[in-house]
This record gives sequence, C-alpha cells and structure tokens, in this order.
Amino acid sequence: MFNKPRNVKIGGKGKTRTIIIGGNNPVTIQTMWKESIVNLINDKKAFEDTIKRIEALELLGCDILRFAVPNMESAEALLKLAENVSMPLVADIHFDYKLALRCLDGNIAKIRINPGNIGSFERTKMVVDKARDTGTALRIGINTGSLPHDLAEMVQGGTITRAEGLVQTASREMEIFDKLDFDQFVVSMKASSVAETIESNEKFAENYNAPLHIGVTEAGPLIGGVVKSTLAFSHLLREGIGSTIRVSLSSLPENEVITAKEITRELGLRSGGVKIVSCPRCGRNGFDVHGFIDRWQTELLSMKKNITVAVMGCVVNGPGEGKTADIGITGAGDSVIIFKHGTIVRTVTVAESDSAFREELESL
Repeated sequence: MFNKPRNVKIGGKGKTRTIIIGGNNPVTIQTMWKESIVNLINDKKAFEDTIKRIEALELLGCDILRFAVPNMESAEALLKLAENVSMPLVADIHFDYKLALRCLDGNIAKIRINPGNIGSFERTKMVVDKARDTGTALRIGINTGSLPHDLAEMVQGGTITRAEGLVQTASREMEIFDKLDFDQFVVSMKASSVAETIESNEKFAENYNAPLHIGVTEAGPLIGGVVKSTLAFSHLLREGIGSTIRVSLSSLPENEVITAKEITRELGLRSGGVKIVSCPRCGRNGFDVHGFIDRWQTELLSMKKNITVAVMGCVVNGPGEGKTADIGITGAGDSVIIFKHGTIVRTVTVAESDSAFREELESL
C-alpha cells in the first residue's frame, strides 16, 4: 500500500504562477537548462533569448524548469530570470549554503539541495528557516553516486541494496527537516537503473508521504534515455507513485518535455493538445514524412488545439488510415494532399504544402 503524497506549494511569488505538487493534483513535467547562465547578467540579447526559450518550453508543456547554480553569478542571473517569467524556476545547489540563501531572496520557486552536502546542521537550519519565511519549497535530491559513506559501504558489501541505500539516505535527510518542523519539500531518489529507480520509489512510498520527483539519472542519449524513462515512469505512475517527473536525456530540454508529455498522455494522466500520428515510411513513400515532422513537431505540440494530426508517407496510409485525424497530409506523385477526417480538401505542390497546411490547420 502506497501513501498518498501531501501537498507542496511551488511558486506564487512575483509573476510566477502557483503549482501544487502532490495530493490529487496532476503530475507535473520538469526539465533542466543545459548551459551556464552566468553570461545573462551582462548580455542583454542572451537574456532576452533565454526568456523566449523558457516561454517556448512552457508552451510545449513544461511546468517547472531547473537551473544549475554553481556560483554566485549564476544565482544572480537566475534571480533576474525569475522576475521575468511565469514558469516556476528551480535552483539546483550543492555544497554552498550561501547560494541557497541568496536564491531565497527573490522569486525562485524551489531550491534543490542535499542536506548531507550543504554543510552543518546550523547551515541547513538557516536555509530551511529562510525557505519557510519566504514560502519557498525545497527538494531533497539524492543520487546513487552520492550515498553517505557508511551506506555506500553497506551497498558494496551486499548488506543492503542500492535502492535501500537511497531510501535510508532520504530518511536521514528528512529527519533533519522534521526536527526543523518543515514539510514543504519534495524528495527525489535517482539511479541510472530502471529496476533500482522503481524499487527505491516504491519502498519510499510505502513508508512516507512526501511528494516524489521521479526520474532516471544519467539515462543516456535520446533513444536509450527515452526507453529507460518510459519503463520506469509507466510502472511507477500506474501505481500512483510520482508527483512530478523529469526525463533526463543527453539531448535538448525540448525533447525531455516532449517525451514526458507523451508518457503522461498515453497513461491517461494528461489530456488535450495536439496528438501527432505518423507512418514510419517505406518504399511507397511519396511525401517527406521525416522532414515535415522535423519542421512542424515543436510548433504543433505547442498549440492549444485539441486535435489529431496525421502525417502519412503515401496514399495507402493517407486519407484511408488517417481518416480519424482532424487533419492530415500525405503525398501522391508530384502533389501533396491535405485531408480532414479522411476527406481530401486540397491538393497542392510540394512548394505550397507548408503554407496550405497552415491555412487548413488554422481553420480548425
């Protein structure tokens, strides 16, 4: 039997929107910024471009965005970003409690720390007290590579499993927060193994009610990472375990968001938006399915329309097999066919196809 997670409030400061993690609330999607943000302090164009990309990620389906904060310059840049966007931003901090204290001065929605490496109990208390005073949530973030020395030795000796080591580490860190009477925190226990990810989160959910941020760390490049995350998430989310998710890929954050969005939609945890169906392409191909998907995927998935779009390579898969789609596109000889609910509405040249598709799409 797994415990129902309590509610934890994220955001709500300045122009940042409020998200409630846990309880019966929808599973939220996170990603992480892939570059340093130090240059944003003095580079106006880079700052504006970053704002635009954050807004685009939000349209794509990202709910929460995390940034690494390894130094005070990064903290200042993140504080500046948090003043200018509505998406809740998270500071990811290790070792230096002063960085956490500085990030708590502004609109940053959540701080990811590991009390085990942030310093003494007094330093952790300073962070927790300020988080409470400012209404900021915290995340206890633990990975298999950062277990305490004694637990790491027990894992090495076979006394406990690595998953048990993760749960015991989380328990120790939560005891610190319990002593400080602070419950507005989320917990994550991440492994690069699907089995260890599942085991640790199940064991935790059997004993505690803190909301879980689930993810497979160091999941790998695009295909391998998608497979690992899908296997772990589908198992845990079907059991009701996991309040917020991050797909970790050696790829763009946009791909992390798209993957998480598709997983939650196929599990029935998220509805609405554009659903793309497309054929894999074969020797009958009369339309560049791959090129069309590359050009249109991000824009389509960022739309608020609740429709299905079919992208088919030939007339075999075209209007016939795509007849349940609200709109579709395929090729026949030198022409491109656009159809709605299986009925052809336009036949155009390849050069005209994108603009014609846009016109028909906007008419829906």
